[in-house]
Amino acid sequence: MRLKIPTSLVSKEWLHENLQHENLIVLNATIQKVGTKKEEEIDKQQIPGTIFFDLKNVFLDKEAEYPNTIPSEKHFQREVQKLGINYNSCIVVYDDIGVYSSPRVWWLFNVFGFKNIAVLNGGLKEWISAGYKTEPPKQIERLEGNFEASFSKDLYASAEEVLKSLKKDVSILDARSKGRFNATSPEPREDLRGGHIPNSFSLPYSVLQEEGKMKPIEELKKLYIDSNPENKEMIFTCGSGITACILALGAQASGYTNYKVYDGSWTEWASRLELPIEK
Repeated sequence: MRLKIPTSLVSKEWLHENLQHENLIVLNATIQKVGTKKEEEIDKQQIPGTIFFDLKNVFLDKEAEYPNTIPSEKHFQREVQKLGINYNSCIVVYDDIGVYSSPRVWWLFNVFGFKNIAVLNGGLKEWISAGYKTEPPKQIERLEGNFEASFSKDLYASAEEVLKSLKKDVSILDARSKGRFNATSPEPREDLRGGHIPNSFSLPYSVLQEEGKMKPIEELKKLYIDSNPENKEMIFTCGSGITACILALGAQASGYTNYKVYDGSWTEWASRLELPIEK
């Protein structure tokens, strides 16, 4: 019997209960957090059977001008198949930080037509806090999967689409810190203009979380109602397309479907001098 996710966010208890299911795939999508030093990987642990999903070296367009750019449909399909993922797999993705880079993977799969995927709320830290078993990272040999990708623009926004939306009834929500949004704190990337997209609103991804976990659904709903009281279509942006996906995950968990992620985010917007900014 095929395992199906109950919601876009699953608990450590749900994952523990279903960990041995034959069509469950667990992915670790950890990347280094922006503005932090790389941690030494001494005694690094993972959830048993985890497969590493490499956002920084594999699942992106390496030839693109901006970091973390979404890969082509063909590239995504080929690399996902190499991980042994099938059309009928059930995927749970987590990261070591909490809920940071894992939503990016959740969003990528959704953009490429795969919906049976969830993020582990709280990530590895939550799993360990419950006393559940871990293991050292190891290579797992898997047969090539039959996953098929089908790109959809429904959840994806380009810079041109964002620019057009400035004249439409669309709410643009920015996941960066208020300091970066207001250009009172420097951008992590040197020589990048500070500020924000005109008419956008600040909704730092950290506001959606407590100690690395996404807040309860009712609290998330209130944040989106307060940020978007007229229930407009939403476009989420951030620094380079990673934490905007946290806003997308929170929106989906709260029952919203009228949203997109601006993939290039502030790195692209601020680099293109013809695009307008506010401070």
